[in-house]
Amino acid sequence: MTSLSKLAGIGVDELRGVGAKHAEALGVLGIETVLDLVTFYPRRYLDRTNQAEISELAEGEQAMVLATIKKVTSRRTRQGRMMVEADLFDGTSYLHLSFFNQPWRAKQLREATPVIVFGKVERFRGRWQMTNPVVDLVGDRTGRIVPVYPQSEKAGLMTWQLADWVAEALRRVPAFDDPLPRRWRDELDLAGRDWALRHIHQPETVAAAQKARGRLAFDELLRLQVVLVMRKRAVERDAVGIRHQVDGELVERFRDSLPFPLTGAQETAIAEIAVDMAGPHPMHRLLQGDVGSGKTVVAVAALLTAVQGGHQGALMAPTEVLAEQHHTGISELLRDLSVPSDQTLFSDRPVQVALLTNRTTAAERTRLLARLEDGTADILVGTHALLTEKVAFTSLGCVVIDEQHRFGVEQRAALREKGPGEVVPDVLVMTATPIPRTAAMTVYGDLDTTVLGELPPGRTPVTTRWARGPVEEASVWRTVLEQIAAGHQAYVVCPLVEDSEKVQARSASEERDRLAVAELAGVRLGLLHGQMPARDKEQEMEAFRNRETDVLVSTTVIEVGVDVPNATVMVIEDADRFGIAQLHQLRGRVGRGSDQSWCFLLGEGRGPESEERLVALERSTDGFELAEVDLELRGEGTILGTRQKGATDLKLASLRRDKQLVATARQVAFALVDEYPGLEGLPELADEIGLLLDEEDRAFLFKS
Repeated sequence: MTSLSKLAGIGVDELRGVGAKHAEALGVLGIETVLDLVTFYPRRYLDRTNQAEISELAEGEQAMVLATIKKVTSRRTRQGRMMVEADLFDGTSYLHLSFFNQPWRAKQLREATPVIVFGKVERFRGRWQMTNPVVDLVGDRTGRIVPVYPQSEKAGLMTWQLADWVAEALRRVPAFDDPLPRRWRDELDLAGRDWALRHIHQPETVAAAQKARGRLAFDELLRLQVVLVMRKRAVERDAVGIRHQVDGELVERFRDSLPFPLTGAQETAIAEIAVDMAGPHPMHRLLQGDVGSGKTVVAVAALLTAVQGGHQGALMAPTEVLAEQHHTGISELLRDLSVPSDQTLFSDRPVQVALLTNRTTAAERTRLLARLEDGTADILVGTHALLTEKVAFTSLGCVVIDEQHRFGVEQRAALREKGPGEVVPDVLVMTATPIPRTAAMTVYGDLDTTVLGELPPGRTPVTTRWARGPVEEASVWRTVLEQIAAGHQAYVVCPLVEDSEKVQARSASEERDRLAVAELAGVRLGLLHGQMPARDKEQEMEAFRNRETDVLVSTTVIEVGVDVPNATVMVIEDADRFGIAQLHQLRGRVGRGSDQSWCFLLGEGRGPESEERLVALERSTDGFELAEVDLELRGEGTILGTRQKGATDLKLASLRRDKQLVATARQVAFALVDEYPGLEGLPELADEIGLLLDEEDRAFLFKS
């Protein structure tokens, strides 16, 4: 039996027909070993039992045609663009191909060469044609199902060459190891690994190719989930936590002091966190909540659970604006609460909430550090400034990390290590960016997850409108003026010009000046952008909170954390430049009170995908529903990109298409890791997972 790690140790140049030149070309495709080759899967298949003939094509449909090139020409159009044209014949009729700005096609397409073309069929001057179709050079392939591999003009390799080398590799491997126990294969009705690897490359039917893909996609997801589950179990097994006092009166007094009832989701979240914090192992929990769902109250309850037992809490936010907002909000929530103290005549003192950012003065910092060390600072709110070596706690018991996707793994670990001695504090990471369920299981699979799925009573859903064109945009500005006249306020978010704070800042400044003499003449306008000094930013925010300005013209610096209930209108210019998650976050700055609120999206739409995004925002205010739409539109690449540590080998599996497979893989991963701690008894699976890990992870996960 042959393992994947054994194939990973054999260079592709060991195969017959792969010389130095071809090995170099394969390297361009990321294929250096035999393992790389056999896991370089076909992107689609040509079913020769059901392939379209040119004479039977229908106008407007997508079609895949196998034909022979009869003629190739190239010329320059009147506009100066290079145009390559080709005529194909399949024995029934001709098909004309046109390629714009792809001059290399003249070399790729050679007369008498068999090709597969895939594209939209059109009728032009009485004959069939395709414009810029996908082209695969397949050679004279036989068989009912022909695999079509991804090709690269830079590599200069054709799909038939790849198929031949894969066939050679499969012929020389007697049998592939199967890391999944037989009982799980039977229970899940999965094909064997050896059968799957052979039939994904050389299927006898399309159904066989699909069954092979299902097994190999499951394997990819299982390897990923086993790593996450092992990491979770290792932390539970080895890390020493604090057994917090969860039935103390401080949290109860906090809840009684709230001017509003908790939602059912908040009650559930606080109860789940309390169970974690009462246990012997440190909490590692992800708190997902849509915009305005009340995550801060849940986080404060967790911090107070630590404080009531004599420990301290820390909340880390990604920006100074958000840190200052949290400090103000938490201080207000806790202003009437006290804790026992032997340093006052009255045996108690107010709960102390401190703030540390880069704008904290040296003198303030010195006093704050002393209060942290003597334990009189109960909760510290701050930015990454919390991570500096000089920041030392008496006994850090709970860490809350807000908008956690903005922090790297090392930053989170540095804050955890500020616990007392060998003890690891409890960690609650929060995000207001809803994550699709499959992505949460994959990206944050080593964390327990709590979802706040309902809004507090009194919140009015935000009405969202996409303003298309000058007439509708004029109506938007009238609504802004009407709301200001009624005593409310508004945000105007400036275009996302490019990834440059300076360009965005200039854009915001210019738009503020334009609005002052155009649509919003006579209105008190404020300005906020990331290039402003911290003190100026805070002054602008304070003026807006105090209703000294009517409209805040801003960049996306207000995306998270800004809470002004009197603001009822959000205008997002060039909204088609933004992604769904960011638009939803920006919309969350309004609708924070009981007044009717609006979010207006300005922009023409930059193609079908951007139009779908804007229509989705109009249709729904549910962040979790929008996250699923975002996954469908953008794919999982951007989401998997948020995994900041650990490899991912999802070549076949898709978080979008394989939702049930993700859940099944996670279920099986828990069962296997719990039955075989350290994967003893599953050497093949341990061997494969070792391929994914760096030395540090391998040592951490496989230690006894």
